[in-house]
Amino acid sequence: MAQARKTEINLGEILKQVAGEKDVDLTRWIGALEDAMASAAKKQHRIKEPVRASLDTATGQFTAYKYKTVVEEVEDPVAEWTIEEARDHKEDAQVGDEIHFPVSTDGLGRIAAQSAKQVLYQRIREAERENIYNEFIDRVGEVLNGTVKRFERGDIIVDLGRTEAIVPRSEQARHERYSQGERIRGVIIEIHTQPKGPQIVISRTDPRLLVKLFEMEVPEIYDGTVQIKNAVRAPGERAKVAVVSRERDVDPVGACVGMKGSRVQSIIRELRGEKIDIIEYSDDMVTFAQSALAPAKITRVSVTHPGEYPHLDVIVEDDQLSLAIGKRGQNVRLAAELLGAKIDIKSETDVKDEVADALANMLQMAMAADSEEEEKPFDPIDIPGIGDKTAEKLRQAGYTDLDTLAQADLEALEAVETVGTKTAESILEWTAEQVRSREETAATLGIGGELGLDAEQTAPAMDDSDFMAAISKAFQESEEEGSEEAVVAQEDTVEVQSPSEES
Repeated sequence: MAQARKTEINLGEILKQVAGEKDVDLTRWIGALEDAMASAAKKQHRIKEPVRASLDTATGQFTAYKYKTVVEEVEDPVAEWTIEEARDHKEDAQVGDEIHFPVSTDGLGRIAAQSAKQVLYQRIREAERENIYNEFIDRVGEVLNGTVKRFERGDIIVDLGRTEAIVPRSEQARHERYSQGERIRGVIIEIHTQPKGPQIVISRTDPRLLVKLFEMEVPEIYDGTVQIKNAVRAPGERAKVAVVSRERDVDPVGACVGMKGSRVQSIIRELRGEKIDIIEYSDDMVTFAQSALAPAKITRVSVTHPGEYPHLDVIVEDDQLSLAIGKRGQNVRLAAELLGAKIDIKSETDVKDEVADALANMLQMAMAADSEEEEKPFDPIDIPGIGDKTAEKLRQAGYTDLDTLAQADLEALEAVETVGTKTAESILEWTAEQVRSREETAATLGIGGELGLDAEQTAPAMDDSDFMAAISKAFQESEEEGSEEAVVAQEDTVEVQSPSEES
């Protein structure tokens, strides 16, 4: 009895110690021991039926037994009995009962002990993995600090202490290089299970890392006085952050920059020199777009297609075009992602050339239409009130075009057979009206009575206030006419589409 008491005390202490070290619940640890003992007993006695073991925590003794379940219809003869079979061993057996048969746990051999050890380790590993998964599954978006442990096919394995995390190659900034043992910081983007255990995926390129770093460095963001509306990154090169203040007296941009740039500089150092543009958010799309395209100075912004994904036409001075576009289109691309819009950016010269081309095409189409009308052969039969016989007499008299008829006087027309005074007056009146209509059309188009003047000589001057209206009108009218050449895309024109629109 004294020896049994000693075993009980030692076993209880060992169970508590191991449960504390492994951070596994004591009840779960006892269950793992019971499963291991049941596996050992089953292997020792070569039992086919399922075996279960239990630990008496008061005495520290294990008991094991095999069992069969009572069912109405047997599907597994090894583990199930019918009511009739069960009542041969237990008279009051009912469906759902278990019939137990004790199994000895004394003298378990080496093979049985090894089997128990494997089962025990497996249960403990499963418990540890589940604990790690439950610990990190609610921490997605949180920043972790770790140490570079090793490299596997371009991926970085990070030691977090109790477990490991991975930084895939796709989540690494191209210009960053780490060595073994170096400290690394990243944001958790995903937790997923694998046969070897839960895998924690952290990123160095996700915009959430930038947001968390600002929360850590800027107290106004941490306490909610300043809010980050959106953040976009070109990892390792440039980032744009839109901030807004909930209090009128707090400057959101100044709070993020800090005294002499101390706050933002610490974030830049953490991101290995990545440039950060801090922009004040505005509900007005035009104002927000002008700020987002900084450091370029924007001349005009117009929202052409408002809606869920707006389309902005941005016009800049010629010397600001390359600055607005940025290196490899980086500046305008980040601005489009920040706004959630599509941006077309062009220079003043390009836009004026497009307007000139559009107006020239409209002029050419109008001239072509007028020429078609002029090329239509004149026939006296077209004159209202003139019959076939009179028309034939006018042809014979030489009146086969409008100009000849306009130069005739009343007496000359009366000399034509079948043409009386009233008919002659009607013809002259109709002819004068046609000539006057032709001259008015030519003057309206700005090409003179003979359609021979240069468009630039007669076109009215256009000030800046009417410039955008002229663009819209010219493009709209040219599209309605079906001209595919009304708007010609210049080489410096850049179109940027937001990711949400691409999807």
